[in-house]
Amino acid sequence: MRTLMRLVPALVLAAPGGAQAPLPDTPSSDPVLAALLREALAEHPDIQRADAAVRMDQERIPQAGVLPDPTLSLGLQNDGFKRLEVGRMETSFYSVAFTQPFPWPGKRGLRKEVAALGVDVSEAALSRIRLSLEADVRRGYAALLLVRGQKQLLEQQSVFLEQAESLARTRYEVGQGSQGDLLRAQLERTRLQLAAWSLDAEERSAVAVLNRLRQHDPADPIPTSSALAELPEPAALNPDQVEARSPELASAQASVRQTEKLLDLAKLDRRPDFAVTAGLMPRGSLDPMWQVGVSISLPIYGRHKQQRAVAEHEHHRLGQGAEVVSVRTLLRQRTEERSIQIQTLRRTRDLYRDGLLVQSEAAFKAALAQVEGGRGSFLAALESLNGWVGDQGAYLQTLAELQAQHIALREAALGPTVPITGGSLASASLSASAGPAASKSTAKAPGKAQDNGPAMTSM
Repeated sequence: MRTLMRLVPALVLAAPGGAQAPLPDTPSSDPVLAALLREALAEHPDIQRADAAVRMDQERIPQAGVLPDPTLSLGLQNDGFKRLEVGRMETSFYSVAFTQPFPWPGKRGLRKEVAALGVDVSEAALSRIRLSLEADVRRGYAALLLVRGQKQLLEQQSVFLEQAESLARTRYEVGQGSQGDLLRAQLERTRLQLAAWSLDAEERSAVAVLNRLRQHDPADPIPTSSALAELPEPAALNPDQVEARSPELASAQASVRQTEKLLDLAKLDRRPDFAVTAGLMPRGSLDPMWQVGVSISLPIYGRHKQQRAVAEHEHHRLGQGAEVVSVRTLLRQRTEERSIQIQTLRRTRDLYRDGLLVQSEAAFKAALAQVEGGRGSFLAALESLNGWVGDQGAYLQTLAELQAQHIALREAALGPTVPITGGSLASASLSASAGPAASKSTAKAPGKAQDNGPAMTSM
C-alpha cells in the first residue's frame, strides 16, 4: 500500500483543476481558440450569405433616390385615310414627346432613408450570425477541453486502479486479502474502459463540431495545449452593455425607425406627383410645332388608398415599438439570470478549488493510510478514490458551466443558455459518491443541436 500512497501526490499535482492548480489571475490568449475563431469567421458560408444580403440592401439606397424613368413617345397624326398628308395639311405631323415624372418634394429622400434603414436591419442579422458563430466556437472549444480533461482524470484513475489491482492480487495470493477486493478492483477497471470509450466518442464529436464551424473535414485533428481552468474568464457585462451588443434589439429599433419613415412617406403620398412633357411635331414642308405640358396626379381615392396606407403604417409602428419593449425586457431577464448563475458558479468554483477538493484529497489519503495500517477497508479506499475523481470531474463541469454563462452573456442570446457538457466520467460507484455534475452518464458537445448553423436568434 505504500506504493499507492506514493502515487497520490503525483495524481493530485497532475490532475487538471486540482487543489494545487489555481486559476490564472489575468486572462491569457489561447492561440488555438484564436485560430479557430479566425477560420470560422472568415470561411463560414452563413457569414458570406449574410454579408451578401447587406451588400444587396446597400445597392438599393441609390436606386430609391433616383427619379422615375422618363417616357419617350413617338406618334403620327394624319388628316384623312387616303394618303399621308404630312407637309400638305397643317394638322398632319409626326410627334416626338419626352415625359419626366417628378414625385412630390421629399418623397425621394424618404425612400432613400427607408432603404438605408433596411441596411441596418440586414447588418443586425449579420451581427447575430457572427456573435452566434463565435459563441458556438467558444462552446465547442470549451467542450473539447472538458472532455480531454475528463480523459486525463480517467487516465490517472486507471494508473491507480492498475496498482490497486496488483496489490489486491498479491495480498490475495499470500492470504492477507479477500477475493472480493481483487474482483472489485477488476470491476472498476472494466467500468473505466467503458467510460474511456464513451469519452473517445465525445471527443471525436466535439472535434467534428469545431471542424464544421471552420469548414474543415470532420476528422481533422485539433491539438490543444490549454486546460479548461486556463481559459480566461471574460469581463462581466452590465445590462446596458448587453443591450448594446444585441442584434435583435438593434434590428427592432431599426425597424421602428424604418416604419416611422414609411409612415411619413405614406402621408406624403397624399400629395400629388407631377410629370413634365416636352414634344416636337415635324410637319414636313410646313413649319414644325412644339408643345410643353405639365400633368398632376389626382389622389381622388385617398380615403380608401392613401389614408389606409397611413393607418397601416401607424399600426405597424405600434407593433414594432412593442417588439422593442419585448426584446429589451427578455434581454434584461436573460442578463439577470446569467449574472446570478455566474455569481453562483464562481462561488461553487472557489469552494471546489479551496475547500472540497482539498477535503476530498485528504479523505482519500486517510482511507489509504487506514488500509496500509490494516485498519481500513480496501473497498472503502476505492470508493474514496472514486469520490475524489468525481469531485475533480464536478469541478471541471463547474468551470465549463461558468464558461457557458459568460459566452451566452457576451452572445446576448435571447434563448436559454446552451450548456457545455462532457461525457460519462467513471463507474456507477463514482456517481454515487460525487456531485451531480459528475453523475451525468451521457453528454452532447455544444453545437450538436445547431448543425444548421447560426440563426438570427440563438435559442
